[in-house]
Amino acid sequence: MTAGATLDDAGLAAALARLPGWRRAGRAIDKVYRFADFRAALAFVNRVGALAERQQHHPDIAIHYSEVTLSLWSHDAGGVTARDVKLAEAIDAYCQPMTS
Repeated sequence: MTAGATLDDAGLAAALARLPGWRRAGRAIDKVYRFADFRAALAFVNRVGALAERQQHHPDIAIHYSEVTLSLWSHDAGGVTARDVKLAEAIDAYCQPMTS
């Protein structure tokens, strides 16, 4: 599945305005989530993974004990596309961090 065209600066700025906590990071967008402990962080990553599989679009994930950083960009397009924004919106809607 192809990603489509990358968002221009105005389109990306508009998308980020709707995505609290997400920021531009080079050719990607990313967000840092903090949890009570590693177990809670890992549970969050598993929920994100299941959502990503359903959307057939996968984030880059870094876990540092109780902190998870998600990075989204469409590798085949070379930057952020509407698919990345859609996945970020879904993560924020369906994968709320559990802090206990």
